Order: sequence, then C-alpha cells, then structure tokens
Amino acid sequence: MSTAIYPGSFDPITNGHLDLIKRALNLFDKLVVAIADNPEKEYLFTTREREKMVKQSLKGVKNVEVLIFSGLLADLAKQTNAVAIIRGLRAVSDFEFEFQMALMNRNLTPHTETLFLVPSENFTYLSSSLIKDIARFDGKISEFVPRIVEKALKMKFGFN
Repeated sequence: MSTAIYPGSFDPITNGHLDLIKRALNLFDKLVVAIADNPEKEYLFTTREREKMVKQSLKGVKNVEVLIFSGLLADLAKQTNAVAIIRGLRAVSDFEFEFQMALMNRNLTPHTETLFLVPSENFTYLSSSLIKDIARFDGKISEFVPRIVEKALKMKFGFN
C-alpha cells in the first residue's frame, strides 16, 4: 500500500487543501494529513481545533489518516513509510521555498519523494492567511472553506 503525507498548518483548512487531498488520493492508496505543531509559529486555532476541523472536513473520505506532528517531517515520513510528501504550489513564488525543502527532505529521507501538485484554478489564489484576513472583517468566505471552518472563524472573531 503506497502512503503519502500532506503536511501543513491547516490554520484553517480551506477548499484548496481539500482539493489537493482529493487529487493526492487519486495517486496513492493512503494519505496522512499531518497537522504541524510548531511552537515557534503563532496560530489562530489551537492544534486540537485544527485537528477537529480537518477531521470533520474529511468525514466520509476514505483512506485518510489525520494526525498531529512536531519535529522533522522527514522523521514522520520514515515512521509512516511514506513514499511521497505532497506539497501544493499556487504560484511561482511558492516554488523557491518548496524546492529547498524538497531537496533537504530528500537528503534526510532519500526513499521519500516530494510531489508538487497544483490546485484547481478555482483555488490557486486561496490561502489560510487570506481567509483569516477576510473573516476578521466578517467578509464572505463560505465558498472558500468547509462550513465547520466558516463557523469557527465567525466565533473566533466574534461574529455569530
């Protein structure tokens, strides 16, 4: 069974993330959605809140495991026997950083490839940061995120 990892902060998960998850499931038998817990990064949602939103957004989707990780992604790849790490590229500006990370991960875990996926055109401009900025001012985000995320953002920013 081939396993891939799709790592990210998912703060919060968007429809762009869900699009890449579905694309990856067309290529691999199993996908591990790995929610990063980096103590040096500031998140809007707690790790458990992000995990809950990801799990609820993926309810009914088969062959997906959601977990929280800290530390090196290469170590998680070894632990899960992942053959690939999935990374999304929205624009050329994403490529330089992602390319450096892919080369370092290849060095740390040579048997795990990094696979870059491009989201649907509907989501190429979408990012969690942009969604948070719109939600902060009670802007319409319903077409960009799962319902659970929309509700959580409204509560977080005091809009009910």
